[in-house]
Amino acid sequence: MTHPRGRRAAIGAVVLAAALLTAPVSGVAQAAEPNTIPGVDEIVSSPNLKQVAHRDKIGPFANSTNSDWAFQGKYAYSGNYNGFTVYDISNPKAPFEAAQVVCPGSQNDVSVSGNLLFLGTDSQRTDDGCTSTGSTTDNPGARWEGIKVFDISNPLTPVYLKSVKTDCGSHTQTLVPGKKGDPNVYLYISSYNLSTVDLPNCALPHDKISIIKVPKRNPAAAAVVATPVIFPDGGYEGDGEQKSATTGCHDITVYADKDIAAGACMGDGVLFDISKRTAPKVITTVRDTVNFSFWHSATFNNNGTKIVFTDELGGGGLATCNERFGPKLGADAVYDIVGKRKLVFRSYFKIPRTNADTENCVAHNGSLIPVPGRDIMVQAWYQGGISVWDFTDSRRPKEIAYWERGPISLTTPVGGGSWSAYWYNGYIFSNDIAKGIDVLDLKDPRTNIAKFFRTKEFNAQTQNNFLRW
Repeated sequence: MTHPRGRRAAIGAVVLAAALLTAPVSGVAQAAEPNTIPGVDEIVSSPNLKQVAHRDKIGPFANSTNSDWAFQGKYAYSGNYNGFTVYDISNPKAPFEAAQVVCPGSQNDVSVSGNLLFLGTDSQRTDDGCTSTGSTTDNPGARWEGIKVFDISNPLTPVYLKSVKTDCGSHTQTLVPGKKGDPNVYLYISSYNLSTVDLPNCALPHDKISIIKVPKRNPAAAAVVATPVIFPDGGYEGDGEQKSATTGCHDITVYADKDIAAGACMGDGVLFDISKRTAPKVITTVRDTVNFSFWHSATFNNNGTKIVFTDELGGGGLATCNERFGPKLGADAVYDIVGKRKLVFRSYFKIPRTNADTENCVAHNGSLIPVPGRDIMVQAWYQGGISVWDFTDSRRPKEIAYWERGPISLTTPVGGGSWSAYWYNGYIFSNDIAKGIDVLDLKDPRTNIAKFFRTKEFNAQTQNNFLRW
């Protein structure tokens, strides 16, 4: 979700209202009629995608926003604006809370590597502790934001090890494995400032990313080692209205085996060479000044020959899956990587169902489903639900499955829905902003082979060749 600095309060109020509505969902999913909006909390789906489990948010997270996922072994790590939950998913049809760590600070994006968990903070706090409060002009404190490092050697008792302060905090983070022989891991920290003035910790122009090196054998030595300027020319200037200016990146996805990365950088889409982990180089950039508003995230296909960029029109707080916005605004864009690594636009994809005008809906976080020879991904669309779509033909993407929970309200705009929907070891796991977590089972002859693939660790922004899992 986009929380432009200086505009967080209004969006946060919408999300908080959504979080207060946490009634469990029940009932059998029905297939939706074309352009028919489900009833409040009614579940509809295609016949090949079914919900097999749901858990409401509980305890200190019940009224706080769920965010991103990371996975390792039999555990799923669920970010929440109040901290993170460790779910035991050894039986995906009966997940349960194995541990909760209260550590407030939006967005609390998570990634994992070995015995380490990284938690991103993109809101100014009075200090780097897990008992900090939001920093204000009345109580400025240290105005800390950045990355917190936890030891998860025992996932049931995570231990806070270290913090690393970064300029503008950490809106999103990307785990980057070191090259062969390099014992370190790296974090590419994406953050930005959409205001027109310097902010504490975030002076303009903020046209850079922060790179943290983490020695895996000595994580207490983690530190920022580079702050490369990605846009020395300032990037896209925006239109002053809906088309965002570029002041950094929102999200970066790496394909480490191929030494490339894709940056969704607000007003620009970027392809990087990351042969040197601490000095990424821009290969090429693209812009869509007609239909894209805010370049939000990126996903490679398994061959590393395509990139799906998402447009988070309205910061995730608008109802854009309706006739007013049509099939191209707030959508995905499929680009082929051709020739000397040039990005060529091929098509847009947007869910083909109409949402209510009270439902925030836009392209959001997803991941590939491991199907050899085909390009298929699952994706969250907030209250638009979860979509499985095939972009093997870059020019003609098509949806092959969907699952949707009806609007939180049909009378009042309320934020909610699936923030992140990822495939992990045979199932789809969705982190719902307001409702909790959902586990879905996809049964389709086009994707059934994916159920045989297993990986020990999964961070959606760290891609590799699933044929070598």
